[in-house]
Amino acid sequence: MSEVSIAKRKEKCENCTKQVNQWISCDSAVHLRLQVSESPQVLLSACLSCDGCVSEEESLKISQQNLEEVERVLENNKKCDVSKHKVLVASLCPQSLPFFAVKFGLDISDAALKLCGFLKSLGVQYVFDTTLAAGFSILESQKEFIQRYRRRHHDSHALPMFTSSCPGWIRYSERVLGSLVTPHICTARSPQQIMGCLVKDFFSKQQKLSPDQIYHVVVAPCFDKKLEAVREEFCNSLLETKDVDCVLTSGEIYHLMEQKKVTVKDLDSVPLDPVIGEAVDAVLVRHEGRGSEGFLEHVFKHAAKELFGLEVHDITYKTLRNRDFQEVTLERDGETLLQFAAVYGFRNIQTLVHRMRKGRVPYQLVEVLSCPGGCLSGRGQAESEAGGRVDKALVQQMEDSYSSLPVHLPELSPALQTLYQDWLQGQDSSQACTLLHTHYRNQGQANGQPPHMQW
Repeated sequence: MSEVSIAKRKEKCENCTKQVNQWISCDSAVHLRLQVSESPQVLLSACLSCDGCVSEEESLKISQQNLEEVERVLENNKKCDVSKHKVLVASLCPQSLPFFAVKFGLDISDAALKLCGFLKSLGVQYVFDTTLAAGFSILESQKEFIQRYRRRHHDSHALPMFTSSCPGWIRYSERVLGSLVTPHICTARSPQQIMGCLVKDFFSKQQKLSPDQIYHVVVAPCFDKKLEAVREEFCNSLLETKDVDCVLTSGEIYHLMEQKKVTVKDLDSVPLDPVIGEAVDAVLVRHEGRGSEGFLEHVFKHAAKELFGLEVHDITYKTLRNRDFQEVTLERDGETLLQFAAVYGFRNIQTLVHRMRKGRVPYQLVEVLSCPGGCLSGRGQAESEAGGRVDKALVQQMEDSYSSLPVHLPELSPALQTLYQDWLQGQDSSQACTLLHTHYRNQGQANGQPPHMQW
């Protein structure tokens, strides 16, 4: 993590008193003095998407996720014996590609080819697209929602179900909200971490490699994805390897290009690599939704058909408080069958939590993202160079670019069906449960002293 990033986190934490009384060292250069209070308090406005209160161990792990570490691995490959080489794999989040499309002045498909060319020029051997992993996450989320809906009358934690792909939201839920929310979070792993399993389990076996022989880099729009990658659930302690070794933001990659004075004209257009050895899903696609992974829309349509036999083709959002708090309703003969919501940004999450505490959440599913506007607005790519604010013009351009991709239903993906059978031994197997799902903890109450919410 750069000194600039640490400074921003320090600024965000000025008013947050849920800290530990120790020095945290990052990059061996920046030290933050964190104060302790006898009665832990958390300001919601200072918590979401902020790594200021991470543990010392987490801080160290996050500080190792940077360009210098990737360059160190690349340099070691040039010096060490071939038997000790690391195979470098880069996985590109679809929400990062519009950033490069705008910066390169190209359409999103051509930008992906140029980005792949740049990464391979550095020494990366394989470049994948994480859309396949997102498909797994969506399908597992759909299945889990149906199960939760059917047990809703005898399980008070079944509904509402909250989506689980946003690490800022997950961090806040575990550290602050605890048992109020964590039982409601969908257990499907995020696309990033399913991609980690694909690379370190399936792909490594295909290449006859041990997982620790692969160095896996994810290019993402969000700094918080670095924190997700170091969760102990996603680490193999026996092999001392992580499913995702390093997360670099779109902005960090672009900064590297600027450092190396590389222009788009200098780059070759190189096709992305297929995960399963043949290009069964070669065309770059997206899932439905507003620049995120489309969990709400996919689950809504699936549930309408599975539970009520209704085909839903177009979804109409009703804006409530603002564009980042919207709901979708399924009705039949005047009866409301389903009511979902999309809640983005901490101000709207604050409203959601208030309603949750009072038992007044009418929704069966809520898609929650800590960044206003969703994943395209991730601070790893959407901040303006001056002032650290979101560049709204850039975000609009990215939204236009992202929406140009064709929509692809994961149910119709030949690659997913092949992987379910060949890799996971079936959709309902124990292997699928282990590799595609995770669990969440009430970390904030580990010391027996629940945090006090200050609004």
